[in-house]
Amino acid sequence: MICQNRPVPGLYGPSVISGVLGLLLGGLLALAGPAHAQRLNFLHAAGPKTVNAVGQEVVLRGYNVGGWLLQESYILGTDTLNSQWRIKQGLLRTMSEAEMEKFYRQYRQQFITKADIDFLARQGFNCVRLPLHYDLFLTPEQRHARTEVIRHPQNPQKLDAYVQQLSQWYDKGQLFARPAKLEGIRYIDEVVKWCAANNLYVVLDLHAAPGGQGTDRNINDNFRPLDLWKRHDSQGRLIYQDITVRLWETLADRYRTEPTIALYDLINEPHGLNAANGLSSDNQELNALYSRLIDAVRARNDQHLIMLEGNGYGNEYTNLTPDKLKVKSTANLVYNAHRYWCPNTAEAADPNPNQINLFSNLTAFRDKWQVPVWVGETGENSNDWFATAVQSLNDRGIGWGHWNIKRVDSGAGLLRIAPYGSILTPQGRAALLHNIRFANCQINADVAAALTQPADSQQPFRPLTIPGTIAATDYDLGRDGVAYHDTYSTRTDYRDLTPHNLGLAYRNDGVDIAPSPELPNGFAVEQLQPGEWLTYTVNISSAASYQTELYLRPGAQPGQLRLTLGDLSLGTVSVPAGTGWVTVGLQTPVLPAGQHTLRVAIEGPLNQLGWLRFVPARAGAGAGE
Repeated sequence: MICQNRPVPGLYGPSVISGVLGLLLGGLLALAGPAHAQRLNFLHAAGPKTVNAVGQEVVLRGYNVGGWLLQESYILGTDTLNSQWRIKQGLLRTMSEAEMEKFYRQYRQQFITKADIDFLARQGFNCVRLPLHYDLFLTPEQRHARTEVIRHPQNPQKLDAYVQQLSQWYDKGQLFARPAKLEGIRYIDEVVKWCAANNLYVVLDLHAAPGGQGTDRNINDNFRPLDLWKRHDSQGRLIYQDITVRLWETLADRYRTEPTIALYDLINEPHGLNAANGLSSDNQELNALYSRLIDAVRARNDQHLIMLEGNGYGNEYTNLTPDKLKVKSTANLVYNAHRYWCPNTAEAADPNPNQINLFSNLTAFRDKWQVPVWVGETGENSNDWFATAVQSLNDRGIGWGHWNIKRVDSGAGLLRIAPYGSILTPQGRAALLHNIRFANCQINADVAAALTQPADSQQPFRPLTIPGTIAATDYDLGRDGVAYHDTYSTRTDYRDLTPHNLGLAYRNDGVDIAPSPELPNGFAVEQLQPGEWLTYTVNISSAASYQTELYLRPGAQPGQLRLTLGDLSLGTVSVPAGTGWVTVGLQTPVLPAGQHTLRVAIEGPLNQLGWLRFVPARAGAGAGE
């Protein structure tokens, strides 16, 4: 995937997790539909639908476990290194190759485990997409040859020597010759076992293909751009393509009778295949390799669903429609879309009908060609965008795989890994191996709720009581327009890098939250503009009038807030312009006991809002207007 998302600091504590756990467990089980309760069996295409062996439609909705068997730098907070091989290159400056390989074995053993898969199943998701690096299917000796290139990436002789070695191993039948001994196979076997026990389907995704399927090395870990399509060996062969075919033949031989595997995702996000890069302008190279791969898998008597990904990060299918493929059979094909930073409206459309990441194009393509479509990756945005996208996909009967399950110091995934320092230091690596374990991650409850709850759902973020102090950042779970309103809450243009949460902290909503060490929970809502508002589900212990204090930082202009409890106006507070933290207040009318919705509406701009405090008013004091 192409990703320009920025890490979001801040962790949720156990009280937040417990506050929404019942919500999640109760609401998510509806995701998979009736087929989820059945024993898994083979899926196949029936026109535009995916169905199981008894004809039930199965809509796959799940999670990607990216960052595990292929590291993408931003997931680990190592953005400057920009790819897995560059991380390895940095490690090799201070450790031996054997030590580096040991670290990677430990990392892979701990990043995703059965506990992570069990957790996904408990939430009600019904599939896992498994991104794979081709080098996991090399023997240790063969991977050593690739490591020699990592040591000298700018040396063309080293890369040529590696390619020649691959050619020799290919000709001698020594690539993927003993599958059971290969690390990649062992991990697939484990994931299949864990998922089968939980009635979860698995999608095998060749995320980093031999040679690299595009120009973005962070995605495909390539040494040279587009080498899958360009690199010839000494015999003039596109050797990386030959190797890719043999790898899928090996996988088909091993898994053709495995019903837990839903589909094969042949090549993740090919991109940059265009005339400017010396290739065709109409996906001829993709057509040729996809046609070859499909026939190779079918020749193994493997009838699994096969998914194609279009050019341009998985979305553009000129010359790749079923009528254009040069295959013996187009049965059981699925077409993919990856949806990031684009509009979620029904009316948004691309003039190219073969560019299918927008809803109108996606459904039109499905209906025209009578093929299933699946959104293999989506995410990297605000909770409001997630909720809108998922609701729209669900309404259209289109499945999706959310990206990504966990990430260092980020609120955009389902699980948050605590910061660990630098992967290039022994202390950092030790901390990373500790922090990536499922038990040591924090649940981003707001992300889970956005993906699984109805569009109008509003739930407490944590228990809040009056009398008491309410952190401004602990507004309710829910979408923009339901639990809060912010003037900018989603990214819908990939060219606009403005973050939805301008403070980059604490939660993944459109509300702007920034670190504020002087506050009890360490965070404040900031950049509050007229028209914005926040709601809080509160439990009032007894009917009474309360003195309300608001701790805030004014802006350069006078500010104003209005408080309401349901339909009851609590009053308005005017805030003089200023710069430092101040406390302002009002006295409420009598508030009824029980559970209610408190709203803080911004009528004049404020810099930051830290907390609201409610204490019983003194006897005889007058209520605010």
